[in-house]
Amino acid sequence: MSSPRRVLLAGATGLVGAQVLDRLLAEPEGPWVLAPVRRPLAIESRRLTPFVADLADPAQDAALADRLRAATPVLDAFICALGTTIRRAGNREAFLAVDRELVLRLAAIAHGLGARQAILVSSVGASAQSGNFYLRVKGETERAISALGFERVDLLRPGLLLGDREESRPGESIAKVLTPLTNPLLRGPLQRYRGIAADDVAAAAVALLDQAGPGRFVHENAGLLALARA
Repeated sequence: MSSPRRVLLAGATGLVGAQVLDRLLAEPEGPWVLAPVRRPLAIESRRLTPFVADLADPAQDAALADRLRAATPVLDAFICALGTTIRRAGNREAFLAVDRELVLRLAAIAHGLGARQAILVSSVGASAQSGNFYLRVKGETERAISALGFERVDLLRPGLLLGDREESRPGESIAKVLTPLTNPLLRGPLQRYRGIAADDVAAAAVALLDQAGPGRFVHENAGLLALARA
């Protein structure tokens, strides 16, 4: 990987984010990774700088930005794999605070520090006009990040994420069991709803760091798998 050299990674402890972090650090000539987190990371590397902070408090954003600026003169890219559920967050307002507001706050910090590219792990079906609350929030977040002024925005819209999470998601667990049966039935345009391994999504996010050219790009299951296996 020749570029970028300094990446701000949000969601480094989550299902996809943890695998993005592993992949970035496994690259012999990989980038320096700056990771704002709520709790210390178990992994250590000379190319990893974690920033333990109260990410729930917007009043701490300026201090976090100062700490990041002190660690690096400029960022090259922002990768965001943050995400929760209404069940885990407790209510819609708490969900919004993470999946939209926190994502946008960190994206604004990254852009302010010079990041030219934003890579966001979103969801299949994301749309600011969706009648589904979850998908509408995802779509609103995509739209807002696209408006921040990054030269390049890559929006990853995977289907059901397959992998071991720290928290239990009963509905998701049932869907994972059924995935081997349902995936073959989802053909043509419906392939985008297939289950996809979180590690493939992480591999695609890392591969996108090598992509040149400005613009806004949407990557669904087929594109994500192509990037992961290239």
